[in-house]
Amino acid sequence: MASLLTNRQREELQRAILDFLHVNGYTDSYETLKRESHNEEFNPDPMQKYTGLLEKKWTSVIRLQKKIMDLEKQMSQIKEELSSAPIRKAANSVDWIPKAPEKYNLTGHRNPITRIAFHPVFSIVGSASEDTTIKIWDYETGEFERTLKGHTKAVTDIVFDVKGNYLVSCSADLTIKVWDLTNDYKCIKTLFGHDHSISSVVFFPAGDKIVSASRDKTIRIWDFASGYCVKTLTGHTEWVRSISISEDNLLFVSASNDQSVKVWDVETGECKLDLRGHEHVVECAIFAPVLSYPYIRELVGINGNSKDQPIPGQFIASGSRDKTIKLWDATGQCIRTFVGHDNWVRGLVFHPSGKFLLSASDDKTIKIWEIKTGRCMKTFEAHSHFVTCIAFNMSSPVVATGSVDQILKIWECC
Repeated sequence: MASLLTNRQREELQRAILDFLHVNGYTDSYETLKRESHNEEFNPDPMQKYTGLLEKKWTSVIRLQKKIMDLEKQMSQIKEELSSAPIRKAANSVDWIPKAPEKYNLTGHRNPITRIAFHPVFSIVGSASEDTTIKIWDYETGEFERTLKGHTKAVTDIVFDVKGNYLVSCSADLTIKVWDLTNDYKCIKTLFGHDHSISSVVFFPAGDKIVSASRDKTIRIWDFASGYCVKTLTGHTEWVRSISISEDNLLFVSASNDQSVKVWDVETGECKLDLRGHEHVVECAIFAPVLSYPYIRELVGINGNSKDQPIPGQFIASGSRDKTIKLWDATGQCIRTFVGHDNWVRGLVFHPSGKFLLSASDDKTIKIWEIKTGRCMKTFEAHSHFVTCIAFNMSSPVVATGSVDQILKIWECC
C-alpha cells in the first residue's frame, strides 16, 4: 500500500516517535525503531523541531475532534429548529393581518412606551419610552440588544432613515438626536431650537432633511448635514402632535391639539390644506399609500381611470381623541368616518397591501378596518393598558404595538 506521507513527512514522523520513546524510557522500542527505520545516527536534541512534536500533534487532534463534535451538535440543533419553525408567508401576500396571541412580550422599559419603529433592512425594532431611553430589540428572536441613553426627558418619537444607517429621536427635553448605527449607535448630532417638548420627527428619504413637530405650535425643517434649522412653519394654534410624509416626499401632514389636520408643501413650507371636522385633539394623521386608492374609491363609489398614474398624497387618515378615524380627500372633504373605538385613537398604520387600516386606541385594543367596505373586520385586546403606538413592518409580516403597560408586543400575521 502506497504511503500517504512524503519522504520528508515520514522522516519527521519517525524522529518524533523516536523522541517520544526516548523521553518516556521505552529503550527497547527506541533501539528497535532506530534500527528498522535506518535512523542509527539519530541523537535526541531538545533544540530540534521534532522534540515533543508527537504530544503536540496528538493534543491538537483531540481539540479539533471536540470542536467538530460541538459544531455537529450545533448543526443538529439548528436543523431541528428549522424543521419545526413556522413557514413564513411570501412577502407579497395581500391578506396578512395580526393574529392573537402575540408572539413576544418584550419587557424592560420602566415607563410607558411612546413610539416604535422597524428597521428597513434588519430584523430589529426600536422602542421609545417616557423612561428617557430607546431600546433596540430583535423581533425575530425576541431578544433585547441594547439601550440608547442620552435624552434627559421622555423620548416621544423615533424613526430610521430609509437605508437604516441612522436613527433619529426627539424628546420632551427639547432636543432631536441622531444615532449612527454604523458606528455602534453613537449619538453624532443633537439639534436644538424648539421652545417646548418635541412630539414627532420624520427623516426624509433623500437623507438631507429632518422635520419635527412640537408643543411650541411650530414645525421645523432641519438640514441634516449641518444640523441647522432652515425653516420654521407656523399655522397651528396648539400643540402639534404628529407629522407624516407622503410617498413622493413632496408633502407632509400634521395633526394638532387645535383639532385640525394640515397638509404642507415641503419645498415652500406653504400650508396646502386645512382639514377640520374632528371634535377633539387629533393624535395622528398619515397619508394613504397609492396601493390603497382602488379600495378607497370603491368605498366612496368613485370610478377611477385605471390608466391614470396615481398621485401620492391624495388621501389622508386621521385619528382623534373624539374616538373616531376620518378619511379625507385632496379637496379637504371628509369622505368617511370610522366609528368603533371606545376611547382615544392613538395610532394608525396602513397595511402594506393597501387593503386594510390598523388602529390602536386607549380602549386597549387594535382594530383592523377593511377599507373598501369601511367595516371593522377584527378587534382584539392588545394590552392591559392604553395602546399608545402601532407599526407595521413593510418587509415582513410583523406588527408591533407599545403601551402604557410598558410592554412592547410583537404580533405575527397570517
